[in-house]
Amino acid sequence: MVAKADQPDLITRKPYHTQAEIWDLVVKYAEMQGVVGIHFDECQHVFAEEGERTDQQILDSFKTLLKDSRWSHMLILSGIPSLATHIAKEEQLFRLLRTVSFEEIDLTRQNDLDEMTQPTFAYARKADVDFGPLATQDFLERLAFACCDRWGLVIEMLIDAYTHCRMLGEFVCSVDHFSHAFAEIYSTPMGYSPFTMPNYRESFDPGKLAEILERTR
Repeated sequence: MVAKADQPDLITRKPYHTQAEIWDLVVKYAEMQGVVGIHFDECQHVFAEEGERTDQQILDSFKTLLKDSRWSHMLILSGIPSLATHIAKEEQLFRLLRTVSFEEIDLTRQNDLDEMTQPTFAYARKADVDFGPLATQDFLERLAFACCDRWGLVIEMLIDAYTHCRMLGEFVCSVDHFSHAFAEIYSTPMGYSPFTMPNYRESFDPGKLAEILERTR
């Protein structure tokens, strides 16, 4: 079992708990629930731009968590490339972790096109919806663009779109479902998305979309 770091039933945080006590509880509840991995998503946001002391405390906590002998588990820190810069400040922690980098999606590469197609159908089967009508090169390019060419965001948008489809009682996924997911993720007006605009590459600035993501996550 791998738990998200913000999973509510892992720990009940009280005002009088010290940082050491909190991490002791993390290990305790991880063992009790059989959690073998703790994932901190968008981890770069826990570090302050001007807070070296606080940052060092966080890094020390991660290191202590990994080296705790009471219960062996994985620590997964995911985020944008700048996260590696923060982790490198603590040499011992850096050596304990293995860096895995994901290149941006490039659908001119056949491998990326195949990788893009696979989860769209796999998640559709899981949600019991039909993705077939959208399985075109044009739509996959729009999906990659809408997700800033990030694999993780593609997965998130697929889940949101399929969930919206099923919540409406529908079983065939459409452009409208993905347009709704885009609006939810970026907080944009409903119906205004790369999935609905004919000239979407001119209508949306990828850099601005990335900035919105960084501000909201």
